[in-house]
Amino acid sequence: MKNVLFICFIAFLCCNNKVKEEKIKNSIVETKKEYSSFHKEALEYAKQNGFNQDFYYLLDFSIHSGKNRFFVYDFKNNEIKKQKLVTHGSCDQFEENPEKWEKAKFSTKNESHCSMKGKYKIGKRDYSSWGINVKYWIHGLEKTNNTAVKRVVVLHSWDAVKDEEVYPRYSPLSWGCPAVSNEFMKEIDSELQKSTKPVLLWIIE
Repeated sequence: MKNVLFICFIAFLCCNNKVKEEKIKNSIVETKKEYSSFHKEALEYAKQNGFNQDFYYLLDFSIHSGKNRFFVYDFKNNEIKKQKLVTHGSCDQFEENPEKWEKAKFSTKNESHCSMKGKYKIGKRDYSSWGINVKYWIHGLEKTNNTAVKRVVVLHSWDAVKDEEVYPRYSPLSWGCPAVSNEFMKEIDSELQKSTKPVLLWIIE
């Protein structure tokens, strides 16, 4: 009788583990987003507005901040050639935001510390007191991000941002800037300095 109960217990554990594994697999599948429509729109926008048609940056803030969500998309080869971590804003200056680590919130309000959705033109290279001491001004091209320059929301690096995924831990929060690791910023900086046309950066959720 004891042997029968033991076998049943083992069978239950195995079955339960399989269910858990299946749930994990399903959740991974569900988190994968189809970006082809964004890439198509981004290329069309680049063509119509004189932007770089070799690549653009797509930042998906619907993804956990401990996972890669800064995508460098290669238009010519139709592929994501690089993906890294990036911060979102804490958005906690004017109201309580207990979910600030888990979910990005958006606002154009000055001093809100929120992120801003939409398309940006990456502009002038400048000095930053953060990271590798390089920042790029980003100019909001839509109503959802048109205060970027006024708010000094810029693309820069930060020592606290890791170069590899840290999930289930979170990346640190910014005051609205999309901040990346020092190592990744060096790559971005090199890429942007070589570009003869402005590069598109697009934040989505």
